[in-house]
Amino acid sequence: MPRYFFEIAYNGNSFHGWQRQPNAISVQQVIEETFSKLNSNQDISIVGCGRTDTGVHAKKYFFHLDLIEIKNKEHLIFKLNRMLPKDVVVLSISKVSDQLHARFDAKNRTYRYFIHQQKDPFKESLSLYFPQELKIDEMNEAAKLLLGVNDFGSFSKSHTDVKTNICKVNSAEWFVLKDSIYFEISANRFLRNMVRSIVGTLLDVGLKKINKEEFIHILASKNRQEASVSVPAHGLYLWNVDYFM
Repeated sequence: MPRYFFEIAYNGNSFHGWQRQPNAISVQQVIEETFSKLNSNQDISIVGCGRTDTGVHAKKYFFHLDLIEIKNKEHLIFKLNRMLPKDVVVLSISKVSDQLHARFDAKNRTYRYFIHQQKDPFKESLSLYFPQELKIDEMNEAAKLLLGVNDFGSFSKSHTDVKTNICKVNSAEWFVLKDSIYFEISANRFLRNMVRSIVGTLLDVGLKKINKEEFIHILASKNRQEASVSVPAHGLYLWNVDYFM
């Protein structure tokens, strides 16, 4: 059967992350159950481009699925979006090589973390309210230290099942908008909780609780206890995924 890539987006507030779990609702579960209903209740298994934690959103997420030839993609998108919950949307479907893998062929992933600094009830569940004054220039100086190949054990959730904490960070920068800021980071892979703990530590740099030398020490220590508290999940978005095509 041919392989298809599905591009989706989702609001993560109602889900316990992407990955299917035995006792909690995940994005993967609701999509697989929807496909199952469309296919005479057959078990359907999809392969996502990676995990997202509980409460994390995705502006652009990909999964692959092997299906019989899709004759009308727009009609299938319409049916899926009618059946899926309001916080998940299918954006596009692309036929790809049978060898292309949604997870293993992703070469670069980009996350953004959004912060609003003026109280706004319409952003409350989608961005972190953080009214304190921040030294953005100093935060960006510290963010540059993340670039390149490093062991990011200091910013990883402890006791995970990964074989290595080595990641290659390609970019890391804070951007200032009219009444908000966001942090964007791109890497070949991410560890669990990595972006949220990096953001929490960089915010402490911006508050002048930590200086550049202390940030260097935290990164080099490979010890999660050295880094700052992680920021809440609701401000974090998987923003983009690039592939080896």
